[in-house]
Amino acid sequence: MATSSSKQGAMEIDATRSLAITVERNPPEARLLELGIKSWPKWGCPPGKFPLKFDAQETCYLLKGRVKASVKGSSECVEFGARDLVIFPKGLSCTWDVSVAVDKHYKFDSSSS
Repeated sequence: MATSSSKQGAMEIDATRSLAITVERNPPEARLLELGIKSWPKWGCPPGKFPLKFDAQETCYLLKGRVKASVKGSSECVEFGARDLVIFPKGLSCTWDVSVAVDKHYKFDSSSS
């Protein structure tokens, strides 16, 4: 019997209302295959603080790492790490505070540019 998570859906809807970071924790393997994540480019960084601005929507899947992202001009702080699927909306500025080195697959949404 299939179950649905209305809370997760609501969180995704919130991302369209404002420049919010969306985190899908430990998505099932079927979802990762559907997205084709293993064919996406890889990127990594060491621990440290990194200011970032997203000129296009980015979806990424963390293989390793731990990050606390502070959204510029807001008190919002989002934590994510290994096995999380994260979406950063176009126009978002944030600072990544990386406590454990990151290794991730990523993809920019070409339709958002």
